[in-house]
Amino acid sequence: MGYSVLVAEDEPNIVLSLQFIMKKAGLQVRIAEDGDQAILEIEKDRPNAILLDIMLPKRDGFSVCEVIKSNPEWSAIKVIMLTAKGREEDKQRALGLGADDYITKPFSTRELVDRVIELIQEGESANDPGTAPK
Repeated sequence: MGYSVLVAEDEPNIVLSLQFIMKKAGLQVRIAEDGDQAILEIEKDRPNAILLDIMLPKRDGFSVCEVIKSNPEWSAIKVIMLTAKGREEDKQRALGLGADDYITKPFSTRELVDRVIELIQEGESANDPGTAPK
């Protein structure tokens, strides 16, 4: 498959869990423990998707999402907000900034993996002119 995911999360137990399930699904996984590090990791090697916590040190997930989606070279990265913030205002703000999905903790690990792969594949087919609708 060759898809890569950046996990931007500062809670070690969640990082371990996400890293395990994503690798088990065949995805390459990198970790960023704060918002600034997430931006640096994207600059180093652009992932197909990012699992982005809202409440990160240094730069929150909203800000990171805005940076990703406002950069034409990065805007195709699928951003999945993964957060404990379940308020509708937070969800609308994230989606308004360009997030591709908004998933609240706790979450089903299998559904999360399926959603990540589905979003990446949607992005791949959208970028492939051979699969464009006629």
